[in-house]
Amino acid sequence: MSWLLAVFPILGIIAMAMSLSHLLPIAISVIFADGSTQNFALSMAINFTVGVVLWLATRRHQRELSLREGILLVVLVWTGGALFAAIPLMLTLPGLSFTDAYFEAVSGLTATGATVLHGLDNLPPSINVWRAELQWVGGMGVIVLVVAILPMLGVGGRQISKSEIPGPMKEDQLTPRLTQTAKGLWLIYAGLTLACLLSYHLAGMSWLDALIHSFTTLSLGGFSSHDASFGYFNSAVIETVAIVFMLIAGMSFATHFLALRKVRLTPYLRDTEVRYFGLVVGTSVLGIALFLWLAGDYPKFTTALRYAAFNIVSVGTTTGYSTSDYSLWPVFAPMWVLFLGTFLSCSGSTGGGIKMMRAIILYRQVYREFKKLAHPNAMVPLKVAGQVVPNQVVFGVLAFFFMWVAMLVSMTLILGSSGLDVLTAFSAVVASLNNIGPGLHQVGPATNFAILTDFQTWVCTFAMLLGRLELFTFLIIFTPAFWRK
Repeated sequence: MSWLLAVFPILGIIAMAMSLSHLLPIAISVIFADGSTQNFALSMAINFTVGVVLWLATRRHQRELSLREGILLVVLVWTGGALFAAIPLMLTLPGLSFTDAYFEAVSGLTATGATVLHGLDNLPPSINVWRAELQWVGGMGVIVLVVAILPMLGVGGRQISKSEIPGPMKEDQLTPRLTQTAKGLWLIYAGLTLACLLSYHLAGMSWLDALIHSFTTLSLGGFSSHDASFGYFNSAVIETVAIVFMLIAGMSFATHFLALRKVRLTPYLRDTEVRYFGLVVGTSVLGIALFLWLAGDYPKFTTALRYAAFNIVSVGTTTGYSTSDYSLWPVFAPMWVLFLGTFLSCSGSTGGGIKMMRAIILYRQVYREFKKLAHPNAMVPLKVAGQVVPNQVVFGVLAFFFMWVAMLVSMTLILGSSGLDVLTAFSAVVASLNNIGPGLHQVGPATNFAILTDFQTWVCTFAMLLGRLELFTFLIIFTPAFWRK
């Protein structure tokens, strides 16, 4: 097990770097005098001290990481990072159990948006900012952030990023150097967040709400500072701003990178994922709006269009905001909305789910099988955007989808056997595994995950980590082959 030692010095550096994330909530706490300053300062000190000790004790073992070591580092960062992120929550919120605090922290870092907290409107502003900041950091990825800021992690950085970055085609790179790519993506991410913050404020939000919701919009996380989520604002203008930026964040940041570098819209027009993304969103919004209007849920088509557009884009991109209790819509509509959250987001976005690219490949593979049945001797390559997709990628997508279905079914059965009704169990797993946030029925947008027992909460916590780390990165550490020399 000596190979494990190479992971810990980098883990220590990441812990020291991430301790700096406490500075923003400390500043907010001081500005609003909410009484949480000491709690965040103590948490920051613990975080930084552990990082220093870990680095000093193992720095002589730092070297180029193998892929296996990179995978282990990513898993430790996400699971251990949530442990540190839970400290301010437990220190500030009396009565909050470790189980619930860890769930909330994991939901933040994985940009899921499921919550166990009530009375969000009355929480200290620094806690709401902390929850939002966790989502913002986790949205693009903790590892990619640290690679961008600390070039020293260029050692083994490619192995780390391949383990952490979502999507079926992780070998693609936008620049010759990983650090340069990470910095470019984070600059775009930060720039869009700033634009979103200003837009929210101009649309009518306070600066504090604009800060919190810009973080959770670009990360597609969905945490809000209000129990009513976006229903609190009841503003079509604010909802429109949210829709625009959720759609932007739901597309690949690599495509944004190329469009910005070329100062053209061509990368968007040539991106197959973006075309499918726009088509599915457009038809779903219009179709569900028409369905709700004809069903009599809303007296005017324009009203139905407003609520359908916001909630479909929000859940479909795995953000999880809500402006109404869409679980009360006729059953087809909320089920379709939840279904969109399983695949709509593009690979390379901050969204969850199996990603649009995998859905496209699965669809093309089914079509290829139909053609081969009709013409058994024909050679039928699978193409996306005019390029042949290697069978290795196709097999990888099929394996991923099989494992995704297996995890979905098994965890639904586990939650069902623990006492939850079928709809609540199924939607809780779908919402957690795909990092959507709210589910349906007892865990729907009008309530939250506080109704779950500790056991059920840990199952959903596991599902959130599993979904954010794209199944295999997390599950492989439980196999004997991973630990074998």
